Amino acid sequence: MKSQELRKIAPELDPLRIGTGWSIEDLEKKQIFIGSTYGDSHPGSIHLNELVGYVEKSLEHEGMKGAKYYVTDMCDGESQGHDGINYSLCSREMITNMIEIQFEATPFDGAVFLSSCDKALPAHLKAIARLNTPSLIIPGGVMNAGPDLLTLEQIGKYSAQYQRGEITLDQFLYYKHHACPSCGACSFIGTATTMQIMAEALGLALPGTSLLPATSTDLKEVAKNIGKFVQNLIDKDIKPSDILTKKAFENAIMVHAAIAGSTNSLLHLPAIAHEIGIELDGDDFDRIHKQIPYLLNLRPSGFYPAQYYYYAGGTPAIMEAIKDHLHLEVLTVTGKTLKENLEDLKKSGYYEKCSQYLLQHHLKKEDIIYPVAQPLNKEGAIAVLKGNLASEGAVIKHSAVPKNMQEVVLSARVFDCEEDAIDAILKHKIHPGEAVFIRYEGPRGSGMPEMFYTTEAISSDLELSASIALLTDGRFSGASKGPAIGHISPEAASGGAIALVEDGDLIEISVKRRSLNIIGVKGKKISLNEVDNILKERKKLWQPKEAKYKKGVLAFYTKHAVSPMKGGYME
Repeated sequence: MKSQELRKIAPELDPLRIGTGWSIEDLEKKQIFIGSTYGDSHPGSIHLNELVGYVEKSLEHEGMKGAKYYVTDMCDGESQGHDGINYSLCSREMITNMIEIQFEATPFDGAVFLSSCDKALPAHLKAIARLNTPSLIIPGGVMNAGPDLLTLEQIGKYSAQYQRGEITLDQFLYYKHHACPSCGACSFIGTATTMQIMAEALGLALPGTSLLPATSTDLKEVAKNIGKFVQNLIDKDIKPSDILTKKAFENAIMVHAAIAGSTNSLLHLPAIAHEIGIELDGDDFDRIHKQIPYLLNLRPSGFYPAQYYYYAGGTPAIMEAIKDHLHLEVLTVTGKTLKENLEDLKKSGYYEKCSQYLLQHHLKKEDIIYPVAQPLNKEGAIAVLKGNLASEGAVIKHSAVPKNMQEVVLSARVFDCEEDAIDAILKHKIHPGEAVFIRYEGPRGSGMPEMFYTTEAISSDLELSASIALLTDGRFSGASKGPAIGHISPEAASGGAIALVEDGDLIEISVKRRSLNIIGVKGKKISLNEVDNILKERKKLWQPKEAKYKKGVLAFYTKHAVSPMKGGYME
């Protein structure tokens, strides 16, 4: 055991542990790192310490000693509308780094991680891959829906409606006061819930544990019984590198396609893969999404809140639906293969237990997870577009885009920050047939914030949502819907083609051909060769913008971050 080897090297360790409250007997036990993002920061973290306590007792029951460590995460929702959101993607990197410091400063024999939300889950998954010690993760679950199935992702729409005078202040306040009735991740298939599902799909969370209702006894039971799984991982010396194979990532992308997962997964999964030495790119997502049908009828693309995911059988039910495509031989944290896990669940009464919840809501499984023969869409929700505007790629969630906007030519309207763009949209200065560009918002520009309020302003305007597109080197909330293309790479701050676009350029978007091109200037269509020559001349005149951040963590992050399509990690 690493911990016992360390005791031989560092004689101060035993007395320091005893001073921390450890018994002499504890010193001889397997020592387990318990890492969580618990804090008073937001609903997705506030409840985690109770689960940490159950984990600690479960480890003790199995003859191990747990040590609690904390790196609290931020909330993307609380950071919207101001520069706080610029810290979001950067926080993923810093949480991972801090866990590395905590763990490696005093090596442990294994680890358990607990987190719920947008950057915490991918940070923990990155840390698991980087540390490569026997580890697993307990997803922190999902919050309940409010009255009339109200969920948080609707608030952006109601905010735009209130600003336009379409609803009263009392109506708006009612929605705000009832959208988050409990702890847990927000109840829609946004980034937080998507990444909980990805943790299970990768094989790093126990089967059936993603998106459990955060207030349920079921989630607490997972924490109370986790010790035996940690013991098994250590005894068999099963490391993340044994689990996180290319096939495991392909399985996760298949599940991502079936659930219409957040576009932010195209930032997180490649970054996690990078930690383990696997290359994962936009072409992998695009290829797999073409093969896997979209099945999940949950918000924001579908109808029901995310707590219904578990009721319908959760990730195991999704995997059963697409089982013919999955790599069933991959290893998981149970010490068994994915195929064995799925068979065990069918024998355990898991699906019968889930169905009882559905019966209480007078629903059947097929209301939530559509049959493969009758999918919501024959392809997954994501497409990766390439062309002279995005040589490394760009991401579109085409399941949320009106059909008439998936093959279209638009006239560019260019903004160098989100604030100017949203002001123009809300004041009706944007017109049908325009492509709204928001640039210098990528990882090296401003940290790659979400363009959440801009997408909500567009999608809540019936005329604009069916006639304009939003294009950016920034990203979108997992809750976003409507005609939005993000992650454009190379980004503007690195001198990508998006930095060279001018008002009146003609922009061709083709989801079918997976292409994104400038095809004309000043409203006139010209050949792609002519466009390339014009872009070369514009590049000669282009000057990099002065760095937005000159000190602090964002100065460090924006200097070292890779492109959006590579995952936005630091190198």
